[in-house]
Amino acid sequence: MALENLRPAKGSVKNIKRVGRGQGSGMGKTSTRGGKGQTARTGYKQKRGFEGGQQPLQRRLPKVGFKSRTKGLTYSINIAKHPAILKLETLSLELIKKVHPFPSYIEKVKLIGIGAKDLASKIQDERIATSGQK
Repeated sequence: MALENLRPAKGSVKNIKRVGRGQGSGMGKTSTRGGKGQTARTGYKQKRGFEGGQQPLQRRLPKVGFKSRTKGLTYSINIAKHPAILKLETLSLELIKKVHPFPSYIEKVKLIGIGAKDLASKIQDERIATSGQK
């Protein structure tokens, strides 16, 4: 075997379709674009999903599902502004909500501010996190 003997697999290489090269080629005159009209012109661009005036599929089908923009939001509480949280013996979402009310859709709470890291030992709920300087 030598480099000059290498050939691509049979049927893997096809000749390109050369349009607009005269009537004898079978792809002359309209160059496979059909008759007249907008689609026969250069630069014609169709809108995505356009179906020739028929109502497009994405508009015929009903909307499905709903994704809440508020679900899973984290609520930050600065403990310097709310010292009542420091007085709690254990920290859970329900106990914090009694001391400092926040919207019902909130699923996670983050305690921030100076001394927030010291509260890490009091946390009883995985939905509560601490952050801040010491």
